[in-house]
Amino acid sequence: MPDRSILITGCSSGIGLDAARGLKVRGWRVFATCRQETDCERLRGEGLESFRLDYADEDSIAAAVDEVKQRTGGTLDALFNNGAFACPGAVEDLPRAALRAIFEVNLFGYHDLARRVIPMMRAQGHGRIVNCSSVLGLVGMTWRGAYVATKFAMEGLTDVLRIEMKGTGIEVVLIEPGPIATRIRENAIPHFEKWIDWENSARAAQYASLRGRLYDARVKKDTFELGPEAVTAKLVHALESRRPRARYYVTTPTHIMGLARRVLPTRMLDWLIAKG
Repeated sequence: MPDRSILITGCSSGIGLDAARGLKVRGWRVFATCRQETDCERLRGEGLESFRLDYADEDSIAAAVDEVKQRTGGTLDALFNNGAFACPGAVEDLPRAALRAIFEVNLFGYHDLARRVIPMMRAQGHGRIVNCSSVLGLVGMTWRGAYVATKFAMEGLTDVLRIEMKGTGIEVVLIEPGPIATRIRENAIPHFEKWIDWENSARAAQYASLRGRLYDARVKKDTFELGPEAVTAKLVHALESRRPRARYYVTTPTHIMGLARRVLPTRMLDWLIAKG
């Protein structure tokens, strides 16, 4: 297909940046969006078409979709919903406002953007919507309750959208990475500092391990960690295959947890997750 176009979010680094670069090389017309204009300027310097899109800002979502329409004449072949953030902390220490803030970005922003591009895809009779979920959309893990909640919710919403889009020519896909080398850990620190009163928590002593993982310099990769190009490889299949899968697992932990969730009793799965 000549002149295939895709809108990608969260392109300042990590998964989004690798996807934007990789798809451009494959001949896609890539609209690589970022939350900050300074990052957009950097990507434009690389030859990418880049403009601002912030999931937490409805006006910026609307403006980004309008920009796509102006540049393409009202068409768009694919959307890769990718940008997200984490707010580490024990569930009992998460204030309501913290959950509201993370859902605004990790779920409501994805939904808002998808709704705005679906009319274009319906009009042209085809399209691909790919949502970047996580192994944490399959199983819950300690200290990650806020992020897990958004990914579980997004999995359900995406499943229903996939079913509802049957017969429209619009394919809806989930990509579920495990540990990927990105900046999500570093980017989580401001949210942890803003929302988690860990010093007054009943779990204050336990926060030492979490804070160590957040603040200490990384000296080695996480077990089974892959680079963002592993996600791009699955994204290419999701976008370019005639019949994409509903789900694409990325990394060994996602495959293990996907199987474990299906076959293990809940308490045994809890035990396995607690063992790390």
